[in-house]
Amino acid sequence: MLTAGMIGILVTMSMALLRCVLGPTPYDRILATNMFGTKTVLLIAVAGYYFGRPEWLDLAIVYALMNFIGTIAVMRFSRYGTLATDDQAKV
Repeated sequence: MLTAGMIGILVTMSMALLRCVLGPTPYDRILATNMFGTKTVLLIAVAGYYFGRPEWLDLAIVYALMNFIGTIAVMRFSRYGTLATDDQAKV
């Protein structure tokens, strides 16, 4: 059953990768990349359970945090053109 779940995750990862390449807008590409990262976290967690390696869950959590921070940084950069924008100065 876990093997089927891992195959399903790989299929959704390939669809996210396809959307990342063919996305009509940059925001679609960014969100598809975020989804790919989220599915990677899920795959690491399921594979860790499948192979009896619970320490892989720690790696999955670290990867999830990096994926989240990276997505926020890319979205901010695509909106403002820089990561060092002070929003309070614009008000």
